[in-house]
Amino acid sequence: MSGKLYVIGLGPGNAAQVTPEARTAIAEASVFFGYGPYVERLELRPDQTRHISDNREELARARAALEMAEAGRTVAVVSGGDAGVFAMAAAICEAIDYGPDTWRNLDIAIVPGLTAMLAVAARVGAPLGHDFCAISLSNNLKPWEVIEARLKAAAAAGFVIALYNPISRARPWQLGSALDLLRTILPAETPLIFGRAVGRPDERCAVVSLAEADADLADMATCIIIGSPETKLIERPGRTPLVYSPRSSRKDAT
Repeated sequence: MSGKLYVIGLGPGNAAQVTPEARTAIAEASVFFGYGPYVERLELRPDQTRHISDNREELARARAALEMAEAGRTVAVVSGGDAGVFAMAAAICEAIDYGPDTWRNLDIAIVPGLTAMLAVAARVGAPLGHDFCAISLSNNLKPWEVIEARLKAAAAAGFVIALYNPISRARPWQLGSALDLLRTILPAETPLIFGRAVGRPDERCAVVSLAEADADLADMATCIIIGSPETKLIERPGRTPLVYSPRSSRKDAT
């Protein structure tokens, strides 16, 4: 008899940002799979076990979890943020797509979570208040040329852009290249938000202009939000500025 597979988003890292639905799923599962830093957030009972793997082993992790669910266990695969945003829900679906037919009959529940761009946006106002997109700068699964083409198209179309996976030890140059590309399309005064580990004790959040933006402001724990030409910054004496993207033009709003 087959078991059940939960795919759970744990939020950005603050325990208060884990949803009640996620907490219920965590309590029901007996076996947990995930990247180490995410699994280690969990306070598991003695009867719950964990299987930790490298962040680049998503498909292998997905297959192992599906096999255990097929064997009758209640399994959880955990991701930071939302499991469907550059995370394990897509890997689970891909494994099922190319896996044995029996996996298609499994009871699978994908549990949403608060993703990094929403946590970063909430810290500074409403930069995602109008049309936006999310792009990962990691070229582990797609060529850099594809990433450049998407950045150009999104910026030229006026989208606010949330950048995930902006930089790593293996990819130290890509964020700088992306910023240089965006400077050829967007105004120099376009606001950028560098949100690192938002919600955790080591949180760091900075609002800078595109002209001032430096790749050294980011690491792999950073989510960057790049405003559109319409994104505005409201200065507040003695307080952090508010950044927002108007839902309509001033002419339409009056």
